[in-house]
Amino acid sequence: MAAQTSETPHPDASIILINGRIATQDGRRSFATAVAIKDGRFLTVGSDQEILAYRGATTQVIDLGGRTVIPGLNDSHLHIIRGGLNYNLELRWDGVPSLADALRMLREQARRTPPPQWVRVVGGWTEFQFAERRMPTLEEINPSRPTRRSSSCTCTTGPS
Repeated sequence: MAAQTSETPHPDASIILINGRIATQDGRRSFATAVAIKDGRFLTVGSDQEILAYRGATTQVIDLGGRTVIPGLNDSHLHIIRGGLNYNLELRWDGVPSLADALRMLREQARRTPPPQWVRVVGGWTEFQFAERRMPTLEEINPSRPTRRSSSCTCTTGPS
């Protein structure tokens, strides 16, 4: 990139990210606080003040609030098909503070889930997030299931 002078106008960035930690991915593994982006490519990285010089009339400025940006990071572990087909059947307990809350959510989801489907508790939850610091017991889970009778079976909730 050519050096910019006071007589050389900065190109207008389409997006500027400020107030963050931008992983530059250079050999020193350094960080900057801001980045200017145009046409989906980084123009330059630097301090908030340096990068705001790239602001144009239509530039979108996003305050990252101290969050980290890692260019090129792609989360390739996706469950697009399962998520699309089963979104309404799934329950997430990530960040739920207690088993009482989790079991209440399970009861509500079981009422909404059509037979013969199972409720799937998915995501990154752990027993250590709960105030009780343990997994739910079968005795706690079983009352969550509605009794649904069809011509051939009783449908219940359970793991996927």
